[in-house]
Amino acid sequence: MRACPFCSPKDRILKENTHAQAILSNPRKMPGHFLVTPKRHIEAPWDLTKDELSDIFDLIFFIEKKLIGKLGDGMDIRQNYRPFLAQSNLKVDHVHFHVYPRYKDDYLHKVSGKFEDDLFTDLDQEELDEVAKLLK
Repeated sequence: MRACPFCSPKDRILKENTHAQAILSNPRKMPGHFLVTPKRHIEAPWDLTKDELSDIFDLIFFIEKKLIGKLGDGMDIRQNYRPFLAQSNLKVDHVHFHVYPRYKDDYLHKVSGKFEDDLFTDLDQEELDEVAKLLK
């Protein structure tokens, strides 16, 4: 296992609070692409405490308010849990939330977003019933 780059990013932290920290993503998808992580090493998002979640989202909202209108007109917030992938420079086994500015026809849209409409399909009753059973 590689050393966790989010457990000691001291020189990269741009904003922090008691339980969370914000750093610029490297590599990044676009300028202003932040990663917000708990300070404690956690691999599964459901292991976050309420205090950690609160502090993470306090930083996310702070970043959004600071960047909207300057680096983008909107924001995407994303958290991935993919234990089936090996840790690499693109995948780190430490819970983190991506926060990146968006604007109409930005680079991300031009490269991949324009294809998203074709990914969506209508939800049918059978799928709804099957997934609803999983939540009972």
